[in-house]
Amino acid sequence: MRGVDALTGWLDALTEGLGLRSLTLGGHSYGGWIALHYALRAPRGRVERLVLIDPTQCFAGFRPGYLARALPMLLRPTPRRVRSFLAWETRGAALDPGWLRLQEAAAGFPAARPATGPRPEAEGFRAQTLVVLAGRGRAQDPVRAARGATRALPHAEVVTLPDATHHTLPHHAPAALDEAVSRFLTGSA
Repeated sequence: MRGVDALTGWLDALTEGLGLRSLTLGGHSYGGWIALHYALRAPRGRVERLVLIDPTQCFAGFRPGYLARALPMLLRPTPRRVRSFLAWETRGAALDPGWLRLQEAAAGFPAARPATGPRPEAEGFRAQTLVVLAGRGRAQDPVRAARGATRALPHAEVVTLPDATHHTLPHHAPAALDEAVSRFLTGSA
């Protein structure tokens, strides 16, 4: 995938192939960026609800310190660098051992460069949207991200989980995350 058009085209072909006329779509981090881009480009009414969990590059930029800490891991990934970066970003939280092993194992696989592009332009987007932000995240400033989300999607529900970091979602805030998403999906207040 070489860009936003390729990613959204692939998702559109997938939903068409599955015969989905409408759906609820969600994503965390880069997956949130992809989900928002798709929702903005999908045929009208296809995405009825959108759940964005600490989406990066959607409503605020990355913090420079996050990128500086991630750079060694991104340039030459090793299990040790992955573990060190995650320990820093999660502020030393005890991470799920299976998830951590998976993250470390991924360092040994050849990586394709992810498709990137501009920040999504959400003006006029009206699907029901939930934005969940990590209050202690280091990837982006949660206050700036909340302001950006409210500005871009004035009808969206924006929730900040105060104790979560970008990489502890959903490991360390599953109850709070589950409650926010369940309430949004079921329409209960």
